[in-house]
Amino acid sequence: MKVKLQNVRLAFPELFKAEQVNGEGDPQFSATFILPRNHPNVKDIENAILQVAKEKWADKADAILKKVKAELKTCLKDGDLKADLEGFAGNYFLSASNRTRPYVINRDKTQLKPTDGVMYAGCYVYAVIDIWAMDNKFGKRICASLSGVQFYKDGDAFTGGGIASDDDFDDLSVDNEEEFSV
Repeated sequence: MKVKLQNVRLAFPELFKAEQVNGEGDPQFSATFILPRNHPNVKDIENAILQVAKEKWADKADAILKKVKAELKTCLKDGDLKADLEGFAGNYFLSASNRTRPYVINRDKTQLKPTDGVMYAGCYVYAVIDIWAMDNKFGKRICASLSGVQFYKDGDAFTGGGIASDDDFDDLSVDNEEEFSV
């Protein structure tokens, strides 16, 4: 079921080059989208999850959905699970991936290239995802496929570890020749 996310924050964008997820499986394009708990798209996502579960599992949908949510096997998760990562605490996040490269465009709908530098972790985007229910040898879960991402506006970039500054180093211009033994 197609869902259009609006004004969500982009994290972990792998939009131009497919990468292995957690170092395993086939390389995929992927992104994570961060939504405030009161974001209007949260209801759309929850409704889509419920609808695809009912389509897949019929009478057993409620019980299976309860189980996959408890096992954290849905595309929409509580950001507090990743509270150690910038921007996640107090929000929801949705992870989506696809083996096929998503459609990536700017505000004016011009296609973007990786060298444009427009898409980055921390910017705000619109995205089109497809929510679907999986039930195979790998188990039951509710997944999201990534179809496309459109840049919306700049945001504070997620910094990761950041870079060092002058304050992090000592002045070594004075030859102090203190040696440390290992």
